Amino acid sequence: MTDTNARDVRELTENAWYTTEEVAALLKVDASSLRRWRTARPPDGPPFVRLSDRVTRYSGADVIAYLQHRRIDPTAA
Repeated sequence: MTDTNARDVRELTENAWYTTEEVAALLKVDASSLRRWRTARPPDGPPFVRLSDRVTRYSGADVIAYLQHRRIDPTAA
């Protein structure tokens, strides 16, 4: 992804992997929020893969599932 500021959640690809900064831009939250969610006990936020101490990736499929799980439909209540 080259210009994450112009990205939209609808552009998430299930079989792609995203950086913390890319997911933060897609969710319109600060990257520090994702980092804080990852280090919370228990961890919060979308599932992630830690490749090393400095490299974390998010699966597009996991981010999509996380958003669908968090969706609240007021008409279903």
